[in-house]
Amino acid sequence: MTDNSSIGLYTDGDVATNDTTQPSLEALAEKRFSRRQTLFGGARATSLALMGTAMLAACDDDADGTTALVVSAGATAATSAGRMVTLTGSVTAGSSKGSAISWAQTSGPEVELIGTGNPVSFIAPAVESTQDLTFTFTAAPTNGDTAASATTTVRVSPAVLGFTAVAHSLEDLVVVPDGYSVTVMTRLGDPLTAATAAYANDGTDTDFANRIGDHGDALHFFGLSSGGDPDSSALTRGLMVQNHENITQAYLHVDGPTTVGGARPLAEVVKEIECHGVSVSEYVDGGERSWSYVQDSRFNRRITPNTEMALSGPAAGSDWMVTAYSAEGTAGRGTINNCANGITGWNSYLTCEENWAGYFRRDTSDAALRSAAQLTSLLRYGVRTGASGNYNWTTASSTDTTITRWNATISGTEAREDFRNEPFQFGWVVEIDPYDPASTPRKRTALGRCGHEGAFIRVVEGQPVAAYMGDDSRSEYLYKFVSNQTWDADDASASDRLAMGDKYLDAGTLYVARFDEDGSGTWLPLVYGQVPSRPASGSYVEYTFADQADILINARLAADAVGATPMDRPEWTAGNPATGEIYLTLTNSNNSYRPVDGTNAANPRSYWNAGNPNGHIIRLREEGDTTAASSFAWDIYLFGADTIDCDTTFEETNINISDLDLRNDFSSPDGAYFSRATAISGQVNPVFWIETDDGAMTDVTNCMLLAAMPGTVGDGGAFTVTNTDGTSTYTQDTYVGTPATAANLRRFLVGPLECEITGIDMTPDGRTLFVGIQHPGEGGDASAITSHWPTSQSDTGSSARPRSAVVAITKDDGGVIAL
Repeated sequence: MTDNSSIGLYTDGDVATNDTTQPSLEALAEKRFSRRQTLFGGARATSLALMGTAMLAACDDDADGTTALVVSAGATAATSAGRMVTLTGSVTAGSSKGSAISWAQTSGPEVELIGTGNPVSFIAPAVESTQDLTFTFTAAPTNGDTAASATTTVRVSPAVLGFTAVAHSLEDLVVVPDGYSVTVMTRLGDPLTAATAAYANDGTDTDFANRIGDHGDALHFFGLSSGGDPDSSALTRGLMVQNHENITQAYLHVDGPTTVGGARPLAEVVKEIECHGVSVSEYVDGGERSWSYVQDSRFNRRITPNTEMALSGPAAGSDWMVTAYSAEGTAGRGTINNCANGITGWNSYLTCEENWAGYFRRDTSDAALRSAAQLTSLLRYGVRTGASGNYNWTTASSTDTTITRWNATISGTEAREDFRNEPFQFGWVVEIDPYDPASTPRKRTALGRCGHEGAFIRVVEGQPVAAYMGDDSRSEYLYKFVSNQTWDADDASASDRLAMGDKYLDAGTLYVARFDEDGSGTWLPLVYGQVPSRPASGSYVEYTFADQADILINARLAADAVGATPMDRPEWTAGNPATGEIYLTLTNSNNSYRPVDGTNAANPRSYWNAGNPNGHIIRLREEGDTTAASSFAWDIYLFGADTIDCDTTFEETNINISDLDLRNDFSSPDGAYFSRATAISGQVNPVFWIETDDGAMTDVTNCMLLAAMPGTVGDGGAFTVTNTDGTSTYTQDTYVGTPATAANLRRFLVGPLECEITGIDMTPDGRTLFVGIQHPGEGGDASAITSHWPTSQSDTGSSARPRSAVVAITKDDGGVIAL
């Protein structure tokens, strides 16, 4: 935004443990093994990685080679899920010369041993309760003497956050915890073909249809097999698909944007248009999570506002969709202002069109030529008369339709002669097949038209597919689409991925959420015949829907009509892979949209005469835990707060409701993501990641990424918020989650100056985390650069222009990120 695993219990008797209330491994080593060499795999003084390495005895270098072998497998040890553990055995008598030594697991949840011989390592598995893992170390002499073996036990506890919280930062760097490393990956302008020149980053670059775009937003890593086929378990090769939401215009040109005789130069406008959209680039791991991108990969692709699109679903072919480009109303060009995303169960990518309305020009003459229905629609979506359109693109040409299409003013006698309907071709969820660069993306109109932030897809065998979608504008709504078809897991490996989209995303029911005061909620169907007319209000006349296409094209008006709950800027949606609960970030709202006497249970705060400037995160659990449920329970998981400003009892009680402190305070939650279900961090109690797009705390810290281990809906209780405007006091009852602590919420990353942290995914094992850094230095220009990132990540004296980029974050000991 710019403005679903149980593990059986096993015990091996009375073995030593190392819970936090017992002596440390260091103390045990000093007491029991002071004369023996020990090895702590992955140990770091600044983390909890010391827990989890077996205590190991050393070899007896004085053995004469004639006595029987005596071996040691080391002491028992304790760790927690996701930590790296190293096992080292030793021969303490006899001779090990010419012997074969090996490790094998003999009990407990199965793990993969990394390495051969001695030592070996493994990553502690996900467990619901404490589990014992037993390992046997064997030395088998090649001269035929009797082999010797010994065992050791590692006790594994459920996962916990295992890093030290990152402090507030105003540095021009991506700051991560000690024990982690940052690699800059694809950046604005990086070439995607062998023939495309390296990026000069001085404003002279062109051909952005073959370069990484600007303002990278949501992203996803799609695995590739060694043969180039889709592989959801691939760890070392994949396709990074990323949205490009907007541009920092000042840095794209030599001296910033220019205007000549009232017109923008065509070359500048072409560059700016092509910088939007989506990119696909191949990423490879050169070994030990050493990542780079492949410039000449056959999979690399740019999808821009000029790329051919197919319209699909109930609104395709509607009179509202007819343009000079598509007289049938079934095709269009491009996608723009792509914010958050969605990943389908059949390996396709959903990109979502958010703040698209501002790109359109409408001259004042247009109003008199429109029907009342279209005037109401355009007003409700913010395509206003007198607007020149973002960046004045239409001034660059009067004949090139890639330019003139952004002028929605009626100029012909019928719709097929101009682009009056072009705004209705935007605001959709667009499906892309990342594995097929020749495929035509499809706009899925059954999911409704709005300022789509994202579209989290939940698939459960035998249930319909559900898509949860926020409309990112103040006082807008949360939507859910439920497919007519139930999910068939065999479709996950379908080769025709867009055909699967036809099956699951073109026919179904769109709903909008009503959050009730008692902590319950209802999904209200947006179905023709069930949606009444929208009453007249303010500048709006009464609106009566003509058919289902009309409802989908004008989903905001339909949601108004059925009485949905206006929310504080609905942002990303994310689903907990263990519980199925859905999380929705609500980034903020100003006082005009959330006055002190205008709160509701789901949006309960209004303070400092500023509305809800720090935002909150709401979560819901579907009735019966089914995707097609018509009702749900909800509470507010977290409230954002600037704890430095919350310095009175009133503010601590009514603003800092989640009891944040300097280790975890945040403002304006935006991106939301749960660790993958295939990763240890995505099992049992999955790690929840929160990204911010903040303007309220930027005097004390840049935007950030936090890691959390949330509970479940209902783990808190009822709460009454007191709101005041300084003169009058109002109370609002709501439902809140359990308060935050440093154990369940910590700041993991802080970004560079003036950036937004947005876009996040990981490899299937959770050992590499990919994060998007958007618009660093956005407040500057070519003559006064305010950030030099990402060059500043390695060169603090850099004078380079800033670039949006993706970073790969790895744990130095090879463990699972955050644990």
